[in-house]
Parts: sequence; structure tokens; C-alpha cells
Amino acid sequence: MNDTAITTPATPIRTEMATLWKLSWPMLVGQLATVGMGVADVAMTGHVNAKELAAVSLGASVWSIVLVTVMGTMMAINTVVAHEIGGARYDKIPHSVRQSMWKGLFIGLIACAFANLCTLLFDHIGLERDVADRASTFLHVISVGMPAFACYRALYGYTTSINQTKPVMMIAIFGLLYNVVLNWLLVFGHFGLPRLGAIGCAVSTASGMWLMLGAMVWWIRTAPAYRMTYPFAQWDGPDWEEIGAMLKLGIPIGITYFAEVSAFGLISLLVARFGVVQVSAHQIALNFVSLVFMVPLSFGIGVLTRVGQAMGEGNPQRARFVAWVGVGMCVAFGFLSAAFISVFRWEIARAYTSDPAVQATTVTLLLFAALFQLSDSTQVAAASAIRGYKVTRPPMLIHMLAFWVFALPLGCLLGLAPQWAPAAPAAPLAAKGFWIALVIGLTVAAVLLTWFLARLSARKAAEAIS
Repeated sequence: MNDTAITTPATPIRTEMATLWKLSWPMLVGQLATVGMGVADVAMTGHVNAKELAAVSLGASVWSIVLVTVMGTMMAINTVVAHEIGGARYDKIPHSVRQSMWKGLFIGLIACAFANLCTLLFDHIGLERDVADRASTFLHVISVGMPAFACYRALYGYTTSINQTKPVMMIAIFGLLYNVVLNWLLVFGHFGLPRLGAIGCAVSTASGMWLMLGAMVWWIRTAPAYRMTYPFAQWDGPDWEEIGAMLKLGIPIGITYFAEVSAFGLISLLVARFGVVQVSAHQIALNFVSLVFMVPLSFGIGVLTRVGQAMGEGNPQRARFVAWVGVGMCVAFGFLSAAFISVFRWEIARAYTSDPAVQATTVTLLLFAALFQLSDSTQVAAASAIRGYKVTRPPMLIHMLAFWVFALPLGCLLGLAPQWAPAAPAAPLAAKGFWIALVIGLTVAAVLLTWFLARLSARKAAEAIS
């Protein structure tokens, strides 16, 4: 009797954890492989020279802002398809996927143009001329891959929301291998190829995005799992009403992602005035943190799918349960990642660069990265669960508050120490000051998003009972 009382309540939690893990782990491998492309870019150029690393760091900081904003904007298809799957409305899915592809094409072209315009910033932030030119060329080249990336994310959202996540993993691994090999050839000029340095990274990443899109289309056309919802059986022109509805869902998510990643990216630009060592260390720490972040992000996408499917079934009680199990798993990972970064921070720094000055500064920044792991894991899980309810604006407002009202102003105060600010430190803390502010901003986001999820999930469950 006592044994039953102890084990029975845990069974649904263990079952949900197993289901979420089964759904999320292929996405995790795929996300790690995708971010691994950026890791390869930074790591390889870090062993060329500090200026090539700085060029990739600055170009990648702008590129990451654009890339992640597009990724968030395209996530509307995840929620739409998850709700249709939960409600067994399979006939509506193909049209939604085709319209998401049109949306991806338009968003990708706009993002490509915007990335190229951002190169004008490099002329006004006090960079060395050759570093600014290399960073600009990096952005011009890599932006060619943006339309492919946006369309790929449309198909990515579709396939993960129908519980087909292994294609994402396999294609991302293929993309990473392609990126690493071509990087090695072009960055260092092996086998008689030109030694392109940072520009070689841009060529490999942009071409890899087009290959990944082609691979995803091929997989969907050939795999039996897509037959019931196959999106390429007919041709549809743009349905502006459908695209508009997706934009209404997706733009707040895109702005949410923009608020966070732009804070990190703008910090890269502001830190640039303190020299190559500071900006390189910042980018290395940011690059590794982005890699670690893929774990809670993958769980978050799984939570979004599970919550969306439960709401599509008309079962908000199960949606609430699924949401909190997902948040709990991400919180547990936050503790583990904080411990890992703290213990192995010197090994992480040495893996990226052989420059002793850059290593020492990176180690300091990684300590702050360890501090915000719990907050970062919690906020992404809570925000993803909220989106599963088709609620996207409150997370957007919370992220804008956390990063643009708290983190960035405080970072400028501590990092730049402007003389006109009465509370500024006596001397600029440079990158360290900005990372202190990021810890605070992520904590604000985690607390507010968790509070909002508690209210939203309780209200939806109560409405169903009444």
C-alpha cells in the first residue's frame, strides 16, 4: 500500500519526461550541430590570428541577431501545426506549410537585405580598418544563405510538430560535417585552395544552408511518415490572409528572440572599442553559451509542441502538466550546465584560442555565464510553454523589459562607465560589466515568464472545468 502510494504519483511525470526526451533529443543533436557551425567558424579563425577572429566575431554578432530573429518569426508554424495535430485536422496542415514556405521566402529576402545594410555600422564604432572590411565582407557573403535558412525553418517547424524530429538531426549533422570540412579547406587554404580566413567561414555556412534546405525537401518527399500531411502535392500562391495570421503569431516571437540576441550582439559592438582581446573573449564566451543554450531550447521546442497538441485536443489540464514538467527538466539542466562551465572554464577557453590574454579574459566571462544558466534555462522553457497556448505577445514584452530596460542600460553603465552617470564605476569594467548586466536581465525574464505561465495555465485549466 505504501509502495503504491509512493510510486503511482511519479509515474505520469516519468512518462511525460520520457516522451519529452524522445521528442527533443533529435532536435537537441540537430540544434547542437547547427550551432556547431558557428563554433567551428570561431574556433578555426581563432587559430589563424586575432584579427581574423575579431572579423568573424563582429560579423557573426550581427548575423546571429538576424538569424535568430528570423528563426523566431518562423516558429509560428510550430504552434499552428501542433494545434492541428492535436485536433486531428490533418487536411489543413499542407496548406499551412506551403504558406509558411512563402512567408519564409519573403522574410529571408528582407533579412538578407537588412544584414547587408548592417555593415554600415562597422564604419562608425572605432574598428581598425582592415577588421571592419573583413567583417563587412563576411556579412555580404553569408547573407546569401538567409532565404534558404528561413524556408528550412518553415519545414523544420512542420516536421518537428508532427513528431518527426530525426530528419532535423540527420540533416543538421550533415550540414555540420560539410561546414567543418569546407571551413578547413577555405580558412587555411588546403589542397591549393585560396586561404580566405574569415571569408571562408561565410562561404561554407551560406552554401551549407542551401544544401540543408534541399536535403529537407528531399526527405519530406521520400519519407512515408509525411504522406498524411504531405505539403508538396499541389501548388499554392501566396495566401495573404494565412500568411498574415502566421505573422501575427510569429512576429512577437521574432521580436522576443531579437530582444535577447540583440542585447548580446550590441554588447559585442560596444566591447569592440576596448580592443581585440576583449571582443574576442566576449565572442568565445558567447559562442560557447549559445552552444549550451541549445539544450533548453530543444526542450522548449518540445514543450511547445506538447502543449500545443494538448490544447488542440481541448485538454488544458494536460497542457498545464506538460508545461511544468518541461520547465522542471530545463531547471535541472540549468544546475548541471552551471557546474560544468564553472569547473571546465579554462579548458573551454583553451579549446577556442591559443592567445593567453584572450584565454584569461574568457575565463572571467565564463564565470558570469555559469551564473545565468539557471535563469536562461528557466526563461526559455516558460516562454516556449506560453507559446504553446498561442500566446506570444506577453513573452515579447517581458523580454524587451528584461534586456532593453534592465540589461543593456545597466551594461552600458558598468561596462562603459560614462562620466555623466552618477552611479557609474570609477573605471569601465568592459566586457565584464556587460555580463554582470546580462545575469540580471535573464533573471528578470525568468521570474516574470514563470509567473505569467503559472497564471495562464491555471486560468486555462479553470476555464475548462467551469
